[in-house]
Amino acid sequence: LGLEDSRDVFLARHLLTHLFFLAGGVFCYLLVLRLFNNRLLALIATVLFLLHPRIYAHSFFNSKDAPFLAAFMIALYLLQRAFRRETLGSFLLCGVGVGLLVNLRVMGLLLFAAVLALRALDLALASGREERRRVLRTGGAFALAAVLAYYASLPILWTDPAGRFVDLLSVLSTHPVEYHYLFRGEWLYAPNGPPPAYVPVWVGITTPPATLLLAATGALALAWRGLRRPREALRDNPTRFGLLLVAIPVVMAVAVVALENNVYSGWRYLYFLYAPLLLLAAFGLYWLTRALRGRWPRAGVYALAGAALAVAAVSLVRVHPLADSYFSLLVDRATPERLASRYSVDYWHQSYRRLVGNVLDDHPSATLFLRGPLGVIRDMLPADDRERIVPAATGESAVRLDGVEFRSGDVNLYRLPRFFGGCPHAVPGTYAVSVYGSTVECVVDPVAWFGGLRREALATDPLSRSRFDAHRVGNLMVYVRDGCSREDMDARSFLRVYPVDPGDRLPDHVREFFGHRRAFGFEKGGFDFVHYGARIDGDCVAVVPLPDYPIAHIETGQYTPDWAGAARRAVAGAEPLARARFDLYRDGRTLTYVRGDCSAEDADARFFLHVHPADAANLPERRKRHGFDNLNFSLRQQGGRTDDGACVAVVHLPAYPIARVETGQHDGAGRRWTAEFALPR
Repeated sequence: LGLEDSRDVFLARHLLTHLFFLAGGVFCYLLVLRLFNNRLLALIATVLFLLHPRIYAHSFFNSKDAPFLAAFMIALYLLQRAFRRETLGSFLLCGVGVGLLVNLRVMGLLLFAAVLALRALDLALASGREERRRVLRTGGAFALAAVLAYYASLPILWTDPAGRFVDLLSVLSTHPVEYHYLFRGEWLYAPNGPPPAYVPVWVGITTPPATLLLAATGALALAWRGLRRPREALRDNPTRFGLLLVAIPVVMAVAVVALENNVYSGWRYLYFLYAPLLLLAAFGLYWLTRALRGRWPRAGVYALAGAALAVAAVSLVRVHPLADSYFSLLVDRATPERLASRYSVDYWHQSYRRLVGNVLDDHPSATLFLRGPLGVIRDMLPADDRERIVPAATGESAVRLDGVEFRSGDVNLYRLPRFFGGCPHAVPGTYAVSVYGSTVECVVDPVAWFGGLRREALATDPLSRSRFDAHRVGNLMVYVRDGCSREDMDARSFLRVYPVDPGDRLPDHVREFFGHRRAFGFEKGGFDFVHYGARIDGDCVAVVPLPDYPIAHIETGQYTPDWAGAARRAVAGAEPLARARFDLYRDGRTLTYVRGDCSAEDADARFFLHVHPADAANLPERRKRHGFDNLNFSLRQQGGRTDDGACVAVVHLPAYPIARVETGQHDGAGRRWTAEFALPR
């Protein structure tokens, strides 16, 4: 299109993604019209399809899940059309549509299998030789067209079709996701797979309730008809198409749990399920209008459907432009804090655009050195604003703001929720965007933040003097070092916070930013100045928040370069508890992992540790259903490092009596190695 400016490219991609989503709405209208021959019903279904607040937002910026939903609706239309016409051409066209669907996402194989299963059913029910030949001919044409369309449209298959396809299936079942996700107030880690309620709950709390109610009505009506007249239902195309729509969400929900698929980030990986849910809602609305006799009862049903459309439209407008953070009335929204403490809200970081815009507007002549993820948000800014944003890792040019000198790499503009869980503290110079009145993302002005805290900290005597002087300013620990070097900036520090009441351990609202530490009696965190601080006028300044419960004492310090080597030497004379990819040793209340020939792959790998207590009653409530305490970590998270070519990591064990331990290492395909051993007190 001749587009060169990144903002123009960004907006063009938004437009094309949204137009494809609208095409899915067109085929939704055509499909419902073909099924029920009712234009009003088709129009209502189409508007419900387009006005799902979350999916409508994703139809602009999500270039994978929203197009897959649209393609799934198109493929369903082609499927229904093929079985209605029973012609060779219609099945060839359906095969091409399904092949391209599988190209977008391997989960499109679900429809490929569904068509073949329906053809097998037709073959079993065929009454004559000619009918069986027609079923085989059209089924074979569909399969061939689907395979060829998939192969032709996916060049990665051209060199090794079978091997590459197996790789794709492996990624589908064990897609690597290296982050935690908040669900019902609990942080879940991807390799463990979601709990059974994960998908149904997310669908329920983020989909307009009227659509869910109509879909449930349609599913019950179809199930009742199938049970009453099973043979007739298997031969009647509209009925068995409806039963297929019932089966698709059920099969996917079971598969996600059984295969432990990593479908985190809400249910965006499964947005395509909204197509069968929406069509089931059309079945439900059609059944209600047929079941209720008389003009006025039917008019009442359509009036309720119109009200549902109005509510969906109002909801979409109300949360604009952050409609991807929509929650329905089925979730507890009593307070913004309640919602944000139970579910991830702006996990797509859509608020970044406004946040960065606020900073640029408030500092119209300043250059901003940005550290942290900005991604494509920078590309959609006007050219003048893009030139004012300098990545923190590039260049050494200096800029003076309010008389304080900042160098690139020394000034952080980052997300405060990683520290404050939604910025509940009023911080001067903080810029915020609100969803339902709750701050979900923040960007900090370094002058007001680091400079102000530095001046306030230096006005008091430090709590302790060491390599860094540690000060307490309100609910913050402020670390200051004069004459800061690059070694100081990159050094790794630790902080252990002990509550006043060890019997109560840590409150439930303390979550896993620092890791799950309720069983240890302290909250432990590691930090460095690159991510937590800035260098101002030659001084290092770092800010670490303290928890809001009463604190008895604090241990803090800095890991020395020889820390990993010391841990290694402490266990070198002992026999390992287990030998695997890493040898495991016990030293008091810690497990030490040592690998002699350590690679970068080992250093970056993800570990798991399942600690089984002697008495499960000692476990925190949220771990009791698993029967073990689950710890996930990497060498970098635990302060681990390489020492003379060896990888070393040290992990604290819980204080309760332990029966046995399972440990191992995650890789992209699942688990690289595992080990299990008893660990008596």
